Order: sequence, then C-alpha cells, then structure tokens
Amino acid sequence: MKQFVLSFLAIAFVAISSFAGNGKPVNVSASKVNWKAYKVTGAHDGFVNIKSGTLDFNGEVFTGGKFVIDMTSIGATDVSGNMKEKLDGHLKSDDFFGVANFPEAKLDITKVISRGKPGEYKVVAKLTIKNITKEIKFDAMVANGKATASIKLDRTDFDVRYGSGSFFDNLGDKTIYDEFDLMISLAY
Repeated sequence: MKQFVLSFLAIAFVAISSFAGNGKPVNVSASKVNWKAYKVTGAHDGFVNIKSGTLDFNGEVFTGGKFVIDMTSIGATDVSGNMKEKLDGHLKSDDFFGVANFPEAKLDITKVISRGKPGEYKVVAKLTIKNITKEIKFDAMVANGKATASIKLDRTDFDVRYGSGSFFDNLGDKTIYDEFDLMISLAY
C-alpha cells in the first residue's frame, strides 16, 4: 500500500508539473514601466519600478504571469529640481497612491488569448492598487525575451480622485483627467 501511495504521489506531481507552465523571471533591471497622466494644461510622465515578476509559458506560448510593482519608486521624468521633488512627493501622498500604506501594486494575469499571429495576445488580468482590485484587458506582444503592452487605466477605479472632474466641481484648468497610460516593456 505504501508503494502504491508513493507511486500515485509521484505520478500526480509529474502531471501537475506538466500543466503548471514554464515560469520565466522578469529581469527587473532591464524592464520599464512608464506612465503618462494628462491634465487640462498639459501632461506629466514618469516611471515606476517592477519589484518582481514572472511570465508563464507552455513551450513558447505565453500563458500568464504575476508582477509586483514598487509604488514607492514612482517618479516624474518631465520635470526636475524642486518641481520634481514636489510632484514625486504628491504622487506618493494620500492624495494619489498613498505609498506609506500601499507600497506595492500587483498584476495577476488570469487569461491569455492568442490574437492569431505569433507573439500577439489579448490579456485579461487583475490589477490591485491601494488594495482595490479591478479586472483589466489589454493587448500584449510577447516574443524573443521581450514583452510589451500599452494600457489605459482610469485612476478613479482605484480611489485616486485628486483633481478629478468626475468628483469635484469648478476645478477649471486644475482638472486632472481620470485616464492615464502605462507603457510596459519587460525583459525575461
């Protein structure tokens, strides 16, 4: 009986392993997440660092992944000096991402659909910012050790309301638009 149980466990482990996919770690130092946010009078752009992540594959076919974003690293790249310090501090404050209480954001890919061409995929994922999780969908290109995607997000979905014309009246030229863009380039 003991031999049967051990044999069964070994077979089960091999079966589960064959379905688990092939996780490849993301090279965080060679990967970038850039953002661009818009306001009535212009825009700001910047970056946020990936803390860790993996992309999953079945052979060469992209099947999923998980990522942790270091929200404490968020910073602007279009301004410098005192203006940069002020904007970076504001983005980290409770007005925006509250990084003291929410130092990480997470992206868990839940579904990947081929778009019919090699390396082109439709991705469904759960994004968590400020402990609020929302499903998002986006297109991605994953091939040859690189994954890229452009994602448009509504910041108010994650309780980031500062300067939003959707929540505050009479903001005039101080209005910050709700949608912002993420441009992702991952190396694996």
